[in-house]
Amino acid sequence: MYYIGIMSFETNLFEANLSLQLPLRGMLGTVGTIAKEGLSALWKGIVPGLHRQCLYGGLRIGLYEPVMNLYVGENFVGDVPLMKKILVGLTTGALAIAVANPTDLVKVRLQAKAKLAPGVPRRYSGALNAYSTIEGVRALSTGLGPNVARNAIINAAELASYDQVKEASE
Repeated sequence: MYYIGIMSFETNLFEANLSLQLPLRGMLGTVGTIAKEGLSALWKGIVPGLHRQCLYGGLRIGLYEPVMNLYVGENFVGDVPLMKKILVGLTTGALAIAVANPTDLVKVRLQAKAKLAPGVPRRYSGALNAYSTIEGVRALSTGLGPNVARNAIINAAELASYDQVKEASE
């Protein structure tokens, strides 16, 4: 699973361009950005990216069983219906990204600081500085709605299908 995280840094650079409403040019545009900003441009935002992976990944998987027990009961015997698994996946994905959303915001802002014109002062010296200086809880929740919708659906598909296949193979 770690290789997926490493490969996603290129798409994170692409997402930063998207959220900043910069012209989209696909993979070739990303290669052009690397040529202009250097290979290190792929690593901008890695610290909050890792914060996100730890928080989101840990919570979405760690909460799956407790939320499943909440929905079906701890003494449930038999196969859990697929719709319940999907509902549990939606719930845990939404809860996890609600906690991890500030890390996405900081990641995008750190990736965007490379796009400032020369001579323009940088707003943040790093990830921890960005977390502490972003303008309150409301600002840290920027983009929460779409982020919850996207991650809840992805999590439901991943965990419910995994649980269903695991159950069928037993």
